[in-house]
Amino acid sequence: MYKITVPRREDGKRVKRSVYHRQRKEEEAKKPKIEARAVAKYIRISPRKARSTINAIRGKNVNEAFAILTFSPKKAARIIYKVLQSAVANAVNNFGLEEDNLYVAEAYVNDGPRFKRIWPRGRGRADIILHRYSHITVVVRDREKEKELLKEER
Repeated sequence: MYKITVPRREDGKRVKRSVYHRQRKEEEAKKPKIEARAVAKYIRISPRKARSTINAIRGKNVNEAFAILTFSPKKAARIIYKVLQSAVANAVNNFGLEEDNLYVAEAYVNDGPRFKRIWPRGRGRADIILHRYSHITVVVRDREKEKELLKEER
C-alpha cells in the first residue's frame, strides 16, 4: 500500500486542505513562468494524419516551425499553425516572454471522441464509419529563461 504524507504544523496537527492548497498555489506563483500552452479540442481530423505534421515542428524554434507549417500542403498544418499562434500569443501577452526566444517544447495530438456512422452495404449488411476527432496541444518554452533557471539550480 502507498503511504500518504499529510502536511502537518509545528504542533503536529494536520494542516487544513484549503490552507495547504493555498500555500502550494502561492509557492507555484513565485516560480518564474517560462512556458505557455494552447490546446485545440474536438478538431475534425484524424490523429494519425495530424501526428506527422506535429512531429515535424517538435523541438524547433517558433519562427522555423511557422515556416514549416506555412509551406506544408496538409490540412493539419493549417490547424496546428493556429494552435501554435495561440501558444505564442499566450506566452507573449500573459507571461511577458520574448517571441524570438521561444521554441516548441512539447507538441502532441491525442485522440478525441469518435463519431460512428452506418454505411449501408449490399445484402442487408452495414459497415461502421468512424469519424475521428483530435485534441492538439502545443507548449512553447523560453530558451533563455530555461538556461537561467538551470544555472540557478546548479
